[in-house]
Amino acid sequence: MIPLSGKQDPRRSTGRIGEAWARRFLESRGWEILDANWRVRWGELDIVALRDNQLIVVEVRTTRGTRFGYGYESVDFRKRQQVRRLALRYLQEKGLFHLPVRFDVISVLLGEDDRPKSIRHLEGAF
Repeated sequence: MIPLSGKQDPRRSTGRIGEAWARRFLESRGWEILDANWRVRWGELDIVALRDNQLIVVEVRTTRGTRFGYGYESVDFRKRQQVRRLALRYLQEKGLFHLPVRFDVISVLLGEDDRPKSIRHLEGAF
């Protein structure tokens, strides 16, 4: 179990746990995590990573069941547009316009013990 500090609402807590598992998943595959939970006034990028000289922005969606589908299915048009705008801001702030950019989605399905039942990685999702 990945410990969390302080009280949070259950959905935010679930999301943070899933993001921690997603980072572990990527790091175990040799990815370099540049930023996690990078925030500006307009929103947040869950994970920004570097792999094979490519900047990869990863949206993480975490669920505790599949009654309403898997997490990746909830990344709608509005969310994709928001992530793209945030990524542009990130590139500006970090001076990384020379790198190609890819957008991935990781869907984490958690069990009752806060360990992943499954992790699905959709490369180039949008």
